[in-house]
Amino acid sequence: ERDAYELIAEFLDQGQGSELEKLKFLRAVETLSSAVHAQPNGNMNDYFSKAILARKIEVLILEEITEALVSNVRPQAMLCIVALRSQAGGCWSSYTPRLLLAHQTIQALDDMLQALVMEDMEPNMPILQNFLEIILPWLTLSEKVHEQSRALGTISRMLRFICNFPELSHLTEFSITGKLMGILGLFCMNTNYEISAEASEALHYLFKILVLHRSKGFVQSQCGMPTLQRQLLLFFLQFFRKYLTPEERADVIMVSMETMSSASRHDVCAASKMLKMILKHSLPEIGKVPEIIQYTYHNMNSITETTAQGTIEKILYLLAQTYTDEVILTLFKMEDQSQRGVHKPWEILASFPKGYEVIMEFLLQKLTPHQKSKSQEPSHRREISPLIATRAIHELLLEPNRRIEVQTFFSSLFMTLLNQISFLVVEGGTDIQDQQHVTEWVDPVSATVEALKALMLRAGYGDYVSFVQKLGGWELLTSPERHYEGVTLLARAMVVKNCWHNRPIFSFIIKTLQEVGNTNHLTAFVFMTELLRCPGVVATVDEATVCVLAGWFQYEEPSTVKLLLQVVGIFAKHGNMVRWGGGRRSTGRPGAALALQVRQLRILQPYVLNCCYSLDSDIVMETLALLRCLMEHLTWQHSSSFLIQLTFTLGPFFEEEPDHLRLLAFEIYRALLAKVKRTVLVFPLKHQVLNLTVLLVLHLEDVNASVAQVRGPWACSSVSSCPLVSLQVCRSALCHTAAVLRWSRLRVVFAEKDVWTILRALLQQEASKALWFLKQCVTLFKSPQAAIRQTAVRFAGQIIQTLDAEEADDIEEVCTALKNMQEDPDPMVSCLATQTLYILEAKEKLQANTSTSCFCGRRAQKSYS
Repeated sequence: ERDAYELIAEFLDQGQGSELEKLKFLRAVETLSSAVHAQPNGNMNDYFSKAILARKIEVLILEEITEALVSNVRPQAMLCIVALRSQAGGCWSSYTPRLLLAHQTIQALDDMLQALVMEDMEPNMPILQNFLEIILPWLTLSEKVHEQSRALGTISRMLRFICNFPELSHLTEFSITGKLMGILGLFCMNTNYEISAEASEALHYLFKILVLHRSKGFVQSQCGMPTLQRQLLLFFLQFFRKYLTPEERADVIMVSMETMSSASRHDVCAASKMLKMILKHSLPEIGKVPEIIQYTYHNMNSITETTAQGTIEKILYLLAQTYTDEVILTLFKMEDQSQRGVHKPWEILASFPKGYEVIMEFLLQKLTPHQKSKSQEPSHRREISPLIATRAIHELLLEPNRRIEVQTFFSSLFMTLLNQISFLVVEGGTDIQDQQHVTEWVDPVSATVEALKALMLRAGYGDYVSFVQKLGGWELLTSPERHYEGVTLLARAMVVKNCWHNRPIFSFIIKTLQEVGNTNHLTAFVFMTELLRCPGVVATVDEATVCVLAGWFQYEEPSTVKLLLQVVGIFAKHGNMVRWGGGRRSTGRPGAALALQVRQLRILQPYVLNCCYSLDSDIVMETLALLRCLMEHLTWQHSSSFLIQLTFTLGPFFEEEPDHLRLLAFEIYRALLAKVKRTVLVFPLKHQVLNLTVLLVLHLEDVNASVAQVRGPWACSSVSSCPLVSLQVCRSALCHTAAVLRWSRLRVVFAEKDVWTILRALLQQEASKALWFLKQCVTLFKSPQAAIRQTAVRFAGQIIQTLDAEEADDIEEVCTALKNMQEDPDPMVSCLATQTLYILEAKEKLQANTSTSCFCGRRAQKSYS
């Protein structure tokens, strides 16, 4: 009202003015008159003389031409007269008939529209929408100001009429709120004052309807008609966020985007200004995302104004961040349908560094279903499949300006794509969504491989791609039968080329392996095993990493356990490198690095020993081969407890049927004895060494001595193919046994003599251990080799002949075992057992008839230590 008062005073002082100034004056008179009318006992004369206002308005009417209606001054003056009529008294008497006729005509038309809108005492909103859809083209398509003004006036009066009703019929079916708000908002910024004012008034009534019917309370100050454009925009933003539905907000955005392709620079700037205001704060929930993306996709090239282009790009960027699934699905749908190869939208998505990372992270989550993805949008929206995510990643990687961002997530994306390839190739993984959303695309495996290549190329590893291609790695990667060979070749390329990302990739693998049961673990283990051959990678291994790997031994899957055994072997082989600071963990102190290595191996040792009891023969073989390798790297000082435990673990393997297992067990035992120092010989180890002495001697006659050389990934030392391999290993082990037990005389015998010479010498020098040796012979009665059973029975017979009466009382178990040996399938063994029993019976009869032993005079006191 204050603005209206000042405007009237200024115009009256000025005398003459332009059409715009005349319209401002008339509207100000109407506004002030309405305010005075609303006041109790209000009088227009308190502000301006009614007679002066009457003469001024009369002059304005007379100045208008009568042949055609090309201006809005006359209609506005008539409306102004009607508004002042109750305040003006008789000063309008000469114009009253004509004014009333004009007013009645306008009012009749409005009344007719209002009557058509009504349904059972309430406005029918779908009918109102039909009328508005007829009127809006006159506003948006016409270039004549007076036509636009009339259309806005009609819309304003209809909306004002609707404001008078507390209930509206079928309000939920009124679907053009957003479109209407967007159009009116744009016309509020029109350069023509009349158009701007009419649009502002119409928007004011639309706001009032929204407040009345979409909020519990109504605050008058919120919907007072704004007079300044800045205030209007502020109200617009508030209503956009608070009172519009997601679909209506989308309509507002669509109206503004459509205006951006207009030929009028002012319209384009107005639309950009409105969208910038909307996008300035966090974007509320938006509907019709596919429609917005489709319009952007098809009209990108028609928007040439720089500011408008920037606004469109920001809209696409924000929608992609919030509604990534729908944006990407729509883009692919457009590309697949048009086949035009329009890459502009992907270029826009990649042009925002931070947004590029956010979108890539989102797509990564779609490729890792075991991870709980962050909810970026309501759950009812469509979600992209892993294949669509792969295609989107590929498209984004084709953009050349994001190399820095690619470096940051290279490791995670590399392994994720590789795991996806494994899933598709090995498990034949498919997704029904892929068939729903993709019409024409290459094989999923090929698509993922191409995305992996694009990632390596974008990160600057083009020579790696060529290296793998030269070795046939890409073809192997897509082969179900040889897929893991391809994974190994890919990892080998990273090691050979000394890739900078080797350590980050290794760290990422360990992070993923912290979830025991991860479905992609086999690919991770294959790649990691090869990656550990890189000195820089193995140097990063710490105790936490080793603990993660140790936990996977409990998984007990043969393929996984075999790879873990390989990893332990690699740790052992790289011991010297770790010890002398081959990696970044070097401290310059060999002792500290060695202690670190020992601690790491100590964590894994129990799991390795447990693999010896596996039901899988291949795992047992791999474990023994690894233990032989470990013998070359472990020291008694740091691993004595493990070596003692290993001594007891090897016992059952000395009688294994497979030649290579038995040979490996003897080789491990020989290497273990070579590490034992007499000064640190403890009771458990000494007891076990003595317990295995007879076994070593008897295996000098191992009938399967011609065991072929054992080869494998842990073949740390060559094994001769000589027929006397087993014999040589056992003889060497006997020599180490003599050295450990300080049997200096026997050491010479063990090194040169035959089996029976060794046994006689052993029994003669260690006569006090005769019963112990006898028990060892009984154990060997169960040997699968007939030759060893024969020797065991014969040696048992010799021992029995040396026992005195007191010792002979303790051989009941031996007699029982000999009786069982009479049924041995080998006739020689059976015969020897029978002969030994006869000797035993004869000895018992002799002892019964004499009070003293007739055998060799031995001391009565014996030691069994």
